[in-house]
Amino acid sequence: MSKRVGITYGNIAKVEPYAKALRSVGVEPVLIDASSDAQIEELDGLLLSGGTDLNPKLYGQEPRPENDAPDDARDAMEQRLLAEALDRDLPVLAICRGMQLFNVAHGGALDQHVESHRQKGVTDAHAIEVQPGTKLAAVTRGAKTVVNSRHHQIVDRVGDGLVVSARSPEGYPEALERNDKRFAVAVQWHPEDLVERNPDAKRLFLAFAEAL
Repeated sequence: MSKRVGITYGNIAKVEPYAKALRSVGVEPVLIDASSDAQIEELDGLLLSGGTDLNPKLYGQEPRPENDAPDDARDAMEQRLLAEALDRDLPVLAICRGMQLFNVAHGGALDQHVESHRQKGVTDAHAIEVQPGTKLAAVTRGAKTVVNSRHHQIVDRVGDGLVVSARSPEGYPEALERNDKRFAVAVQWHPEDLVERNPDAKRLFLAFAEAL
């Protein structure tokens, strides 16, 4: 029987790339929005997907004018599921907004707006520097890989217990991990859109699947 991974989301129209990436490594996706009654006990892992900005009140700030309208119901749902998944040591993969929530849930904070990193439609936006000895380094099999980039917010203060496993050329955190868990990896880019053209993206989903 296939392992089942919950994909949290806010916009159903944007879920398919994540589901397709999971199916490509033999995993059954289970779609979860704020109205879902899905329970972590029914899942083998959790994928926090991209989407709109977190409510900055979660990390003690007022919103900037560039921010999306808050989705408090989604924020609360994802915080709950993430806490339960980590408590059970279920594998977690957090992507873009998911990485930002992963960081904030550990007491971190975000920089609410940076220029130049929202490059929609660009598959090779910039390189990242991967830190040796991390789970991400085992996936990428080297110190550098090239990623896409569609965010305008970044991790500022890193959350408690998190390791920065990759940085952008400017030094911004591009990936986070918890090395006390089986698999708890967060990335700022969108590997689900690169699975068919970038071996590192496919290996990331394979590593996630193997940890289930």
